[in-house]
This record gives sequence, C-alpha cells and structure tokens, in this order.
Amino acid sequence: MTENQANPFGGLDLLSSAVVLLDDKLIIRYMNAAAENLLAISSRVFAGCPLDRLMECPPRLLNALNGALDHGWVYSGQNIELRLAAGETLQLNCVVNPIDTQEARLLVELWPIDQQIKASREERLIEQQHASRELIRNLVHEIKNPLGGIRGAAQLLEHELNNPGLREYTQVIIKEADRLQDLMRRLLSPHRPMQPGPVNIHEILERVRSLLTAEFPTILRVHRDYDTSLPDLIGDREQLIQVFLNIARNAAQAIGGQSDGHFVGQGRIVLRTRVSRQTTLCKRRHRLALEVQVSDDGPGVPADIRERMFYPLVSGREGGSGLGLTLAQSFVQQHLGTIECDSRPGATCFTVRLPLG
Repeated sequence: MTENQANPFGGLDLLSSAVVLLDDKLIIRYMNAAAENLLAISSRVFAGCPLDRLMECPPRLLNALNGALDHGWVYSGQNIELRLAAGETLQLNCVVNPIDTQEARLLVELWPIDQQIKASREERLIEQQHASRELIRNLVHEIKNPLGGIRGAAQLLEHELNNPGLREYTQVIIKEADRLQDLMRRLLSPHRPMQPGPVNIHEILERVRSLLTAEFPTILRVHRDYDTSLPDLIGDREQLIQVFLNIARNAAQAIGGQSDGHFVGQGRIVLRTRVSRQTTLCKRRHRLALEVQVSDDGPGVPADIRERMFYPLVSGREGGSGLGLTLAQSFVQQHLGTIECDSRPGATCFTVRLPLG
C-alpha cells in the first residue's frame, strides 16, 4: 500500500495553514502537520476523538460548524478565541468549508493572527522589493551604454592631451566610470542562473569564517555553534557563500566602525546552525528546514533603515553600496528560503532558513 493510499489527506501537510477534518458528529478524522504544530498535539492521539475534547469552541464557531453540516454554509471568522484542553488560549482566524468525502464532512482552516499578519507583511515587502529591483534593473540598462561612451571619450581625450597634469582629470573620469560599471554589474548579478548541487552548510560557513578572519584579523572573534548532524542541502555553493559572507561582513564592519579606512574596536560574531521542524517557507510547509543564524554584538541596525535594509542602495554605513543584503535576499529567495533580522543595540541576529529534502 502506498503512502497516498494509506493517507488520502497527506497532501494537506504541504499547506502552511492548520487544517482539521471533522465528520458529521464533529469527530476529528485528520489534522495536518501545521495543525499538530499549532495545537501542540498529535493527530494520532486525537484522531477519532470529539472536537470538544481538544478545545472549547465559542458559540459562533459551534453555530458555524452546525450550519455547514445542515445547510452547506461556508463560514469565515476573524479573531476567534479558542481555549485548548491543555489550558492555552489562541487568537485565530478561521474558515469552515463543507466537504463530501467518505471520511469527513467539514474542513476547518485555522491561522494564528500574528502569523497571518507576519505573512502578509513579508509578502508586501517582497512585492515592494521586486518592484524596486525591476526599476533599478531598467535604470541600469539605460545607464550602461552612455557610461561606456563617457569612458571611451575620456580615453580618447587623454591621448590628445600633451599636458600630463590634465591627464589626471581624465583618469578621474575613467576610474569613476569603471566604479559605476562595477556597481551596474553587481546590481544585475542576482539574475545569474543557479547551479544547484549537494552542498554542506558547514563547509560553506567555514569558508566564510576563514575569509572574515583574514579580512578583519584584529577586531573579530568568530565563534561556531554547529549541529553536525545536519544533512547536505541542494543549493548553489557560490551563491550561498555570498549570502553568508555579505551578512557576516556587514556585521564585522558594524562592529569595527571605520576611521580613515581603518577598523577600530573588537567584537564577536557567532555562526549557528540548527534544524527547524514544520516550517513555512515561501507559502509552503516543510517538515525539515535548515536554520542558519549569524549574530553579532555590534551597535545594531539603525532604526531608520530596519524596514528597508534589504532594498537596493540602502545602507547604514557611510560609503556602503547598499547591495550586500539585497544580493543575499535575492539568492535566498532563489533557494526558496527566507531571511529575516532581529536587531537591537548589542545584539543583531540574521536568520536564514532553507528547505531540506
């Protein structure tokens, strides 16, 4: 017997929302993984039990369940308070749909209000960032050709100048044109096709660690906190190195500060790996995900850019290009993962989650 034959509702485990299936007596017939996680119970324990053994339903939800059974009504409720048998209270949004299967009559979807707000916020930010990147990418294409013409004209002019002192000015034009061309190239680099393959996350982090300690030998202590039991993941090795190098390098620069190009101060960066269970990434539920944290004890992300830190050309450091975190987020999204930041003075932590399997 295949897994689908054994569990006809197994596809519901891919949903990020919690789903509970009930029969016409309000007996629990199935809960997906998200429901088990939300309600902190096992489907095996409560399958076949009355719903009221699991939770105390408020009258309006109980009326909605009966209305769906008796009349086929669909119900959508906001800010419903459920008291679980264990004593915990949850604030949820809920949808009740009548279904017609041999095993169940009702499909109940539940979303924690805070989780739904967070998901909506993330989706809105991603849409805004995509729009910003599209605008910048169009500007890059418009700038590249005139920039090449300016550089070429400066080179021709330099050959015609007999006064070496004047050539200093043409060199300024050429060097600045080269710098802008490099910036244009970096703005377009997230769109390189991925080259996926099996990668070991600790090998990647060790590469990042060695680059960091070589670049900032006097200001950094880089600590490791690895879960060595983690399996390999499928990803683009070079992109993932760039993700964690950009995040860690930002942390190092924030820790040290800059004074005439020299870093001052001392601080600590921690590279931590863990496994995350029943995690929603890009609207899809994953039983297992890789979680990598890059934390530091620097001054924190400036409050005025925290909501915009992943936007192109936004930087909290004088002289910064504002592309490091933008590239990191682009690469993480290409891997169907998420990146988020929690920051306050003395404690900043970037968390990257990537699907396993």
